[in-house]
Order: sequence, then structure tokens, then C-alpha cells
Amino acid sequence: MARPRPTVDELEAGLQAGDRAILSRAITLAESRLATDRELAQEVMARLLPKTGAARRIGLTGVPGAGKSTTIEALGVWLVERGHKVAVLAIDPSSTRQGGSILGDKTRMQRLSALDDAYIRPSPTSGVLGGVARRTREAMVLCEAAGFDVIIVESVGVGQSEAELADLVDCVLLLLVPGAGDELQGIKRGIVEVADLIVVNKADGDAVRAAKRAAGDYRHALRMLPEATPGWKTPVLTASAEQGVGLAEMWDTVEQHRSNMEASGQLGRRRADQQLGWLRQQVEEVVLAAFHGRPGVKDALTEAREAVTNATATVPQAAAKVLAAGFGADAPTVE
Repeated sequence: MARPRPTVDELEAGLQAGDRAILSRAITLAESRLATDRELAQEVMARLLPKTGAARRIGLTGVPGAGKSTTIEALGVWLVERGHKVAVLAIDPSSTRQGGSILGDKTRMQRLSALDDAYIRPSPTSGVLGGVARRTREAMVLCEAAGFDVIIVESVGVGQSEAELADLVDCVLLLLVPGAGDELQGIKRGIVEVADLIVVNKADGDAVRAAKRAAGDYRHALRMLPEATPGWKTPVLTASAEQGVGLAEMWDTVEQHRSNMEASGQLGRRRADQQLGWLRQQVEEVVLAAFHGRPGVKDALTEAREAVTNATATVPQAAAKVLAAGFGADAPTVE
């Protein structure tokens, strides 16, 4: 039997009380494909929006096998022990065939998920590029409304399109592993350019020397790239999340970065730019969905694909026919 939908007042009261069950319900409503659910979530967010914005918003990404979940758990436990409330939005890659996702982060972060002042929310990407889920922004706002002062967004892995992660957070932490040199070629420049902090993880045992050597190589490579945050030289640290080494230095650097941004006024400007980017994205998504829903567009797209595949029309010619099907006489000109 389905649970009754909570009211706006119930959601607001539950979030202000830090109720994790209510927080999960609110995020589920925001992620729902039902317009009524999303409207309910938006209404409660509008009420609580003035009480959000003070949290540390950190994006964490890294090469496969760099120990992202281990690092998040170690840092999260460390922060909770020092009085912080930590929310982790762990993004799982959706199946390209079935649309499902692994959603295994609560299993991988057992110590952190057991703490009262921690919250882990796995969310599928659902085909969205950029390494983040479709409703990550809403989830961040709701977590802040529930009293979490550190929000960590874990992306699915390193890729050029993951620069979108920087449009969500205040600080991007890139996690790498010992052994530089040729590996630098395998790391997309896009994500390195937006990294505010680089950490070479797994610097323990026999790998300590290799980690220090790799950190030096990354520092040298960064000299050839523009600063991710103007006036901030991206630090490169070494750490061992598994051994709990380097966590304090990692967090101190995150705090130094925030202080730098606050002093220069960049934090406020970045947050404002992110909001405007979100607005633009929302409008474009709705307009595109409405266009595809217009009568004749689906058939026109099918014909256009066949024409392009069979080389009976150029791509601009095929695109013009699709636009004509959706807009009629008001169709824009394809350039």
C-alpha cells in the first residue's frame, strides 16, 4: 500500500528538524517524473531557500580506482567527529540499456552511513551527461535545509563533460593515484582545469615515494593550465584515505579555498552564476521537451534520420524539415 504524500507543512517541519526519512522523501519527490510530486518539492524548497546557502559544497571526482568512496567515507567520518553534519550525494551510472543503476554507495560507506550526523543519497544519472544526476541541485538545497553543513557530490568518474560538476559546487577535488608521466595523457584536460584541489591518494606503504613523485609531476603540469579559481594556485597533496593520512590537510585546503573566495567576492559571484546557469538549463530543457512533443515532430525526426543515413539530404536540410514540422511558418532558419 502506497504511503500518503506528505504535505508541504510536514515536509518543511521534518526538514527543519533534520529528519533523514523526510529528507529522503523530499528528494524522491524532486526526482519524480510526476509533475505534482515535483511541484510539491519545489514549494517546500521555496519556503526553505532563505535558510540555505551556508554549507560547504564540494565536488569530488577522480580516475577509476582512485578510491573515491573510501576517501569520502574517511573524510566524512573525520568531519562528523569534529562536529559537522555531512551529506553525500553519490552519483551512480545508469544502465544505458535498462536505465537502472548500481546504487551501492551505502554498502561501500557502511561506517559513514551508520552515523546520525551523516546522510548518503545514491542517485542514478539517468542518462544525463556531466557525471551528475538530473536533480542534484535540488538534492543539495534540501540537504542544506535539513541542516547539513558539508555537502559532498561524488561524480561517476573523470571525463571532459564532468566540468559540469564545477557548476554545482564551490570547490572541485580531483582524486588521482601514484604513477604520473604517461597517465597525465589519460586525464581529460577539462576536469583538471576546473580542479581547485588535487589529491594523490593511496600514498601508503611502498607507494609513498611514487605518490610524491606523481604530485610533483601534476604540479608541473598545472603550470601550463589557467587557474580554476582566479588568484588560487591549485594545490597538489598526497594522502591515504585508507590509513586516514592527510585528511586534516585536505580539509584545511578546502577551507583556505573558501576563505580565498569569500575575501575576493568570488563565492557570491560563483553561486549567482550557478543559479543563472540552472535557470537557463531548466528553460532549455522544457522548451526542448515541448518541441519534441509537438504533432509531426516524431515522424519528421524519423524521416530526417533516414535521409541523413541514406545521404539523400544534408544535415542542415534535414534539420530544417524537422524544425518546420514543429514550428510551421515560424520555424527558425538553420545556419
